[in-house]
Amino acid sequence: MKKFTRLIFISIVAALGGLLFGFDIAIITGAGPYLVQTFELNNIQEGWAYSSLLFGCIFGAAVAGRITDAIGRKKILIIVAVLFALTSIGSALAFNLNSLVVARICGGIAVGAASTVSPMYISEITPKRYRGSLVSMYQLFIVTGILVSYLINYMLNDIGENNWRWMFATGAVPSLLFLITLFLVPETPRYLYKKGAKERALEVLDMVNSQEESKKQIREIHESLQVGSNGFRALLDPSLRKVMLVGFGLAVFVQLSGINTIIDYAPKIFTTAGWRLDTGLFATFGLGIVNFIFTWVSILVIDKFGRRPLYVVGSLGQVLTLLSLSILDFSGNFKGIAVLIIVMIYLAFFASCIGPVFWTYMSEIFPNRIRGTALSVPVFTQWIFNALVVLVFPLMLTRLQSSYTFLIIFMMAAGQLLFAWKYMQETKGKSLEEIEGLWE
Repeated sequence: MKKFTRLIFISIVAALGGLLFGFDIAIITGAGPYLVQTFELNNIQEGWAYSSLLFGCIFGAAVAGRITDAIGRKKILIIVAVLFALTSIGSALAFNLNSLVVARICGGIAVGAASTVSPMYISEITPKRYRGSLVSMYQLFIVTGILVSYLINYMLNDIGENNWRWMFATGAVPSLLFLITLFLVPETPRYLYKKGAKERALEVLDMVNSQEESKKQIREIHESLQVGSNGFRALLDPSLRKVMLVGFGLAVFVQLSGINTIIDYAPKIFTTAGWRLDTGLFATFGLGIVNFIFTWVSILVIDKFGRRPLYVVGSLGQVLTLLSLSILDFSGNFKGIAVLIIVMIYLAFFASCIGPVFWTYMSEIFPNRIRGTALSVPVFTQWIFNALVVLVFPLMLTRLQSSYTFLIIFMMAAGQLLFAWKYMQETKGKSLEEIEGLWE
């Protein structure tokens, strides 16, 4: 029991990167409408204010994988925690759109790096029987960060013209908590072994496994590191072609199917449906609660039902709900409680099936010798498409209206459904080293 408690603590510390991820992504939901008023932004500038963090995420995701293979998972998470604190303060002190964008891009670098390294850290330190649930904890912390930001947005909504500054500033508190607790957890055993610290790697495995299981894992890690090369050039190896295709495809579709347009622009969607802004912010907090509750569903079932079945079911749910939103607008009924209910159902499918499974699956499928570098490709890809979708969504909503906007996103969700059905391999109950053999 002591080992399990230690495992939970280590996983929670790493998952705090997800909490800050969710907070920084969603705090703009409440601050954004007031930024538009303060800096008198047009549609393109509004999209830039919302999406600038995401362009930082692209850079953070691109470099984090390679750096973490060089200096370790723990050190880069410490750097990330510092960046999170700095961007919260910098965004709060912004004096124009450009200064805000600079601060948000720095925060995006932290978010992009955390999205690569935090789930990888949990995956590499967790026994296979708990890995799905504990890596899913990272997604739980993302939605917790989103929920906390929604609550802060609602609570600070009426405090005056500088309300958006205080919304951003509150992010410094969890950033410092993340930084402090990182000094209480070890480096991952797979990174330690790769760098020659074999005895320390075994000690870390012993913290969360039986001695017999630890010795077995050390042998598997040793064997997995004897095959092939590492570095970006190794990504072109024919043996990695299939797994890289799967990672890339899922990363594209997870963003094109619309999740971050719903999260970031929920108040805008609700005002389009006839809601007042303050009512829309309160409804957005309700979305955060749905997101939080249904992420727990994934944690409870991911190691029972597996990754692929959940992804297929979640994709089907997104297809049906997005089509429903489009039909509502075509029929002139895009208003009131109906929009809220359908958006809640959409989020329930994502939270219980797609979000946690995506991060778990990405952290599992790549080989030990090149995991950080390989994982950076799908994470980098999903941030690119995330940024593009969030950047153009206000313009789409204005020019195409809700009907055609959600119809386009529906078609992307249908593509995700077909891709997951055809290409995903099941990884439930397998060690990281056993998963490598699935793609040969």
